Amino acid sequence: MPVVLQCFWNARRFVLLLYGVLLLGLLPVQSQDSAPPVPVGDGILRRIQVPILMYHYVSELPPDADAYRIDLTILPDMFRAHMQYLHDAGYTTISLDDLDNALRYGAPLPPRPIILTFDDGYVDHYAHVFPVLREFGFTGTFFVITGRVDSGDPAYMNWSQITEMAAAGMTIGSHTKNHPDLRDRDYDFLVYELLGSIETLEAHTSYPVTTFAYPAGRYDDATLAVLRDLPVRRAVTTQPGMIHTTDNRLELPRLRISSDTGVAGLAYLLSNG
Repeated sequence: MPVVLQCFWNARRFVLLLYGVLLLGLLPVQSQDSAPPVPVGDGILRRIQVPILMYHYVSELPPDADAYRIDLTILPDMFRAHMQYLHDAGYTTISLDDLDNALRYGAPLPPRPIILTFDDGYVDHYAHVFPVLREFGFTGTFFVITGRVDSGDPAYMNWSQITEMAAAGMTIGSHTKNHPDLRDRDYDFLVYELLGSIETLEAHTSYPVTTFAYPAGRYDDATLAVLRDLPVRRAVTTQPGMIHTTDNRLELPRLRISSDTGVAGLAYLLSNG
């Protein structure tokens, strides 16, 4: 082989070898058990109106309820009336992943889609919410504080209840490990609270966790930066609104349900956002 050609092939082998080394060093190796990466989409920017309702407590009020607890509580009978109204009005529950697929790929949604979310993982979500959702053929997304479950706090669902709900088609999302204010935190703290909660949920339910809710709606740019590196497809805030776009995947608005939100109030929220 001529000397010039031999040099060419040697150089080509070196470049290919170097490229392979760089790939091994830069691309993470994904295990079969880890959640799939966030999909890229088809490149089309879309804008879709879908109400995402935000519930907290669904229970009777304790005798010592303070103003905070009162505001975040809806009575079980009123919650059932809400679900009856949604059923009679022709709403169909979808998941945040369904909304994500519609925004990324144009996947079709039912005529009157709605997303039901429940923050914190209180035990009344299993006792009062879960049976009513199943009665009406609805699904919901339950954002769980994993540290409260791990500690056996009786005010929160346990792992057996959460696993049962996940197996029944409910979405279990992350609400961090300890429900802290995520603003002005360092990288290690955010990874512990965000990734730690996701890994705990996946270990107990055996389902990938792709949704997240910010504790009390508090987050900053550092929080968003960590979330972008996690397999979270959509994250919800406490900001009001019903409009979602392809590129706002980590800052979705919701409609807050308060203690004084009756059926008429729910209808107004759904009409006016």
